[in-house]
Amino acid sequence: MTSTPQLVVHRDKELMAEAAAARLITKIVDAQASRGSASVVLTGGRNGNGLLAALGTAPARDAVDWSRLDLWWGDERYLPEGDPERNVTQARAALLDGVPLDPARVHAMPASDGPYGSDVDAAAAAYAAELAAAAGPGEHGGVPAFDVLMLGVGPDTHVASLFPELPAVRETERTVVGVHGAPKPPPTRVSLTLPAIRAAKEVWLLAAGEDKAKAAAIALSGAGEVQAPAAGARGRSRTLWLLDAAAASELPRSLYPPASA
Repeated sequence: MTSTPQLVVHRDKELMAEAAAARLITKIVDAQASRGSASVVLTGGRNGNGLLAALGTAPARDAVDWSRLDLWWGDERYLPEGDPERNVTQARAALLDGVPLDPARVHAMPASDGPYGSDVDAAAAAYAAELAAAAGPGEHGGVPAFDVLMLGVGPDTHVASLFPELPAVRETERTVVGVHGAPKPPPTRVSLTLPAIRAAKEVWLLAAGEDKAKAAAIALSGAGEVQAPAAGARGRSRTLWLLDAAAASELPRSLYPPASA
């Protein structure tokens, strides 16, 4: 059971990042109040990092109990630890090194100079095992019930490292896969699959800039998930598209209320 997408359109990418950060703080605080902890899946790219930077300067930042927050990643470039292109390296620079997280609850994906060496499939299997170990009884599909799973939307409609027509987007059983031959560098990556993404309570898709307008229009027009992976990214209770006006520029106005801006 997944949810129908909802759209929120902001004037520009800065406002979008600030509003998304405020929204995320509220979600984390509510989850921590109700069950003591929260679980969030981060995304890389300019929109994901923009949100993290906005979170770092948000007035309500200190309402979060950072020590009771589990952080996971939707995908990672399979590069050496500390490489500036790795999502976790960028997230640390944007926010994570500046807040008091519990290191044991920061679940970075393996690096290419780690225990699995060049075997990206073994690295993916290890991350799947880590997710399964963190999943509670009754949680869906061998992954924790993430409170929020964030995804940047690529100009080609890819989310995480699920690219149109490639084998990873067709995966129906495994929760994490190694990606070979990705069409954007680096070609080797680790990614959550659509089954893992759909286990999240809420999935937020971030798209800002004119280069994302066509992708948003395609993904929200009923396209198939193999051709447009973003179309297959849905949360169990909520699917939220957070866009700026440029990314929403090719959408029919009927899809979102004028008050969204």
